[in-house]
Amino acid sequence: MFDPGKYLKCLRDGDYSVNPFLGFMGIHCEETGSGYARFCMPVKPEFLQGAGWVQGGILVALADEAIAHAIMTVLEKNEGLTTVSLKSDFLKSVSSGSLIAEASVFRKGKTIVLADCFIRNDLGHDILRCAETFLIMRSE
Repeated sequence: MFDPGKYLKCLRDGDYSVNPFLGFMGIHCEETGSGYARFCMPVKPEFLQGAGWVQGGILVALADEAIAHAIMTVLEKNEGLTTVSLKSDFLKSVSSGSLIAEASVFRKGKTIVLADCFIRNDLGHDILRCAETFLIMRSE
């Protein structure tokens, strides 16, 4: 089964081969702590939709990664996770600069984890709020 501690150590050491999606998107793990993760991502021209704004799914993907990694910091070795539901509120459009995603675990129960993420641009403006529910899966 997946070992969240070992995985997070690889990311902290700069080994993004453990999650090729992060490398593909240019997402960098800046910090993780107990129930917390901070990720950053540059806005690339390829992320812009026809009106010139970052496409919404790109923002949601960044939030989802930040939240999942915040949850990983509170998982036991025999625990994995999967998304049950995700709700996003788009607060402001963005077309350039960098995005900072800060995620935190709101509550971890025996089978369900609730967590939130705010994405801000490099000027400090709120861009997106995301709330997710995850299911904890345990191996024997």
